[in-house]
Amino acid sequence: MSRRERVLLLHNRYRAAGGEERVVDELEALLRDRGHAVARCERDSAESGRVTAARALLRGGVGEEQVRAAIAAHGADVLHAHNIHPLFGWRALAAGRDAGARVVLHLHNYRFTCAIGVAYREGRPCHRCHGRDTRPGLRHNCRGSLPEAAVYAAALSAQQPRLLELVDRFVAVGAAQAEILAAFGVPRSRVDVVPNAVAAVAAASGAAEGRYALASGRLVEEKGFDMAIAAARAAGVPLRIAGEGPDERRLRGLADGAEVTFLGRIDGERMAAERRGAAVVLVPSRWEEACPMAVVEALADGVPVLASDLGGLPELVGPGAALPARDEAAWARALRALWDDPAERARRGEEALARARARHTPEAQYAALVDAYAAAERAARERGR
Repeated sequence: MSRRERVLLLHNRYRAAGGEERVVDELEALLRDRGHAVARCERDSAESGRVTAARALLRGGVGEEQVRAAIAAHGADVLHAHNIHPLFGWRALAAGRDAGARVVLHLHNYRFTCAIGVAYREGRPCHRCHGRDTRPGLRHNCRGSLPEAAVYAAALSAQQPRLLELVDRFVAVGAAQAEILAAFGVPRSRVDVVPNAVAAVAAASGAAEGRYALASGRLVEEKGFDMAIAAARAAGVPLRIAGEGPDERRLRGLADGAEVTFLGRIDGERMAAERRGAAVVLVPSRWEEACPMAVVEALADGVPVLASDLGGLPELVGPGAALPARDEAAWARALRALWDDPAERARRGEEALARARARHTPEAQYAALVDAYAAAERAARERGR
């Protein structure tokens, strides 16, 4: 871009905050650091009742005049939307276009089609819903409430054509995610890949001196923490788990008698210290994660990562580090081999740093984002706007 676009970030915060909120915060800082004028229009699902959320979702969003006014007040060239459900919806994007902004929709998960966003059911990835056919999500009651599942099935199906019409450019956080989104109905030719990034990459790896295996994230079944526990027990490797969530009680039961420490939810410098003390990070997800920050941060700290062979994880960790999600023996062997070989941990740690420097620095992220904004500008011109 020959000039620094003025950007309005749009985000509907989740009831349970996660990595997406952090990515939005860091993208705002990145754009400001590069000289862009940035404003934010944000709503929070935790502050709205379920009836209000359902009505908004079925209508395609509410309060779109707030978005139009924010674009006008900021003079935004780009409306960079992240999660838009349930309170913003397609109407917010239409308001952005009407106000003269180019529209970029950043897809961090699979909520374009999937009512729960993770495209996961019964222990494995689920692509039953695809395109506008969201009826499987209702039949299987994926939301855990039939009325809620019905609302999501109807609303997501109804909103898709509007989104495809209104969005100038989609952004995925990984190449594998972009391909999966294409199967769900987002044209691959309209998707740019902008991987998540970290502020800094360590100078060297300390994995050779690591004292434990580490796993982190929300404690939910699809994250596969039970595999991390089973593999660590079988390999005789101490495991530390950072996070909290509804699966914690079951996981504590599975960990009984093994050398497993539950740290609770931690972040910031304490989480960074845990990574620096790790010999290996385990990411045994059973859903097709696109670009989890747990992996990106481990790479940037020079910690080898063993991850499942699903979604964007193989492209993040590289050859030889992606394992079958359900093969406990393979996980135990790979973990024990690294635990017994500090020199190999050091080598793999340096490889992790190289991968982080190549794909996950602010410079790499900004270059990819600039390309996406430029593609959105071309798309807007082609549409005659």
